[in-house]
Amino acid sequence: MKTLLNVIWLVFAGAWLALGYVAAGIVCCVLIVTIPFGIASFRIASYVLWPFGRTIVEKPNAGALSTIGNVIWLLVAGIWLAIGHVATAIPLFVSIIGIPMGIANLKLIPVSLVPLGKQIVPTDSPFAAYGH
Repeated sequence: MKTLLNVIWLVFAGAWLALGYVAAGIVCCVLIVTIPFGIASFRIASYVLWPFGRTIVEKPNAGALSTIGNVIWLLVAGIWLAIGHVATAIPLFVSIIGIPMGIANLKLIPVSLVPLGKQIVPTDSPFAAYGH
C-alpha cells in the first residue's frame, strides 16, 4: 500500500514539491554561509519524493545552533515551502483518492518550517535516531 501511495504522491505532488526544495537547496549552497540549509533542503527533497513509510524524529544531539538555524530558515525559505505544501494539499483534498496525500502534505509542513535537528527514519523503526 505504501508503494502505491508513494507512486500516486510522486505524480500528483511529490515531484513538484521536491523541485521547490531542490531550488531552495541550490540557492542555499550558492550562498556559502547557508550550505547547512542547502543540505537540509536536499534531505527533505528526498523525503518529499517518497514520504509514505518514513517519518521525522528529533535528533538527540541537536543543540542551540539548530534552533538559531531554524529561525533563519523559517524567515528565508520555510514559510514559502510551507505555503507550497498548503497550496498543494487543497486540490488533493478535493478528490477522494487525494485525501491521504493531502494529509501527508500537511504533515510535511512542520519539517518544512524547522528542518534542522530532525532526522528521517523508516516508520517501522521511528526510534532509530535514538539508537534503539
